[in-house]
Amino acid sequence: MLGLVVAAAIIGFLVARGAATDQQPQGAGPSSGQSTQEAGQLVRENSRVLSQAPNEKAVLVEFLDFECEGCAAAYPFVEDLRAEYADTVTFVHRYFPLPGHPNSVTAAVAVEAAAQQGAYEPMYQKMFETQPEWSHTTEDRSDVFRGYAEDLGLDLAAYDAAVADPATRERVELDVADGTALGVSGTPTFYLDGEPLQPNSLEEFTAAVEAAARD
Repeated sequence: MLGLVVAAAIIGFLVARGAATDQQPQGAGPSSGQSTQEAGQLVRENSRVLSQAPNEKAVLVEFLDFECEGCAAAYPFVEDLRAEYADTVTFVHRYFPLPGHPNSVTAAVAVEAAAQQGAYEPMYQKMFETQPEWSHTTEDRSDVFRGYAEDLGLDLAAYDAAVADPATRERVELDVADGTALGVSGTPTFYLDGEPLQPNSLEEFTAAVEAAARD
């Protein structure tokens, strides 16, 4: 079970979107009445699928920022959901680094570089599990992230090439563009089967996923 403090942090970010540093500038979303399909793509062919349900009945998409404290608070909860509903719910991640976080883009590029070697999951987990050690500083943490890649046994030459390749950052920016077009303004932001998920409690969140998994 999650502690009360962690649970409060998750709901605080889901409902109130946390502090200003965890928000995009306002006014970037779609106009009132504009559909998700018109605004942007929620999932693309190259989106990072955290886990694919063999008997998929629902898709949970999360726009996340690896330097966001709310995302780190939600991380163990989402992992619990993934374990519980692995058979019927597909979990998809979209990068959404926020301008108020100095190393958020660098972290996203590092995770994407690892993903290109099939190591998205362990690198994303490493980012959240070590977030207090590297986050919220203007010091470039690229070397720290490269150390994570080394710890995971990745090909460092290939990792370095991916980090340096403008296409890797463009891949991250594509997710940001989609999120902005969809009206995403903070992290974590969740969509369940194409609709924004805005629960008032962890119980409501879990109930929504459970209901979708049964349909």
